[in-house]
Amino acid sequence: MENLRVLVVDDEADFLETIVMRLRRRKIDAYGVDGGKKALELVENERFDVVVLDVLMPGLDGIETLKLLKKKKPFIEVIILTGHGSVESGLQGMQFGAFDYIMKPADLDELLEKIQQAYERKRIHEERHGLSGE
Repeated sequence: MENLRVLVVDDEADFLETIVMRLRRRKIDAYGVDGGKKALELVENERFDVVVLDVLMPGLDGIETLKLLKKKKPFIEVIILTGHGSVESGLQGMQFGAFDYIMKPADLDELLEKIQQAYERKRIHEERHGLSGE
């Protein structure tokens, strides 16, 4: 997963900080922001391969953020974080282009596996379209 860049978007500060720290410990270039607007601004100016995106956030929620992310950067892969036992949010996210979803609290090994799978899919799509990274 060389050069893999991950953006974690979640309004729960403790969760956000913990996930970013744990990804960095595994040599993943991870960043965190606490809302959809900040995520969109960051993605506009920096390259990310995978976005781990919480569904329930104040302001711009995860589904709306997902739609806007995919419009701006169609090759970016998004993994939806959904809580409260709601599979519906994850499935809805996949209808709008999310790679997959994971239930909160997220098991780190499962999240790492999904991030790696999403990154591989992004690389394959970029190669098919003659891109070297978007």
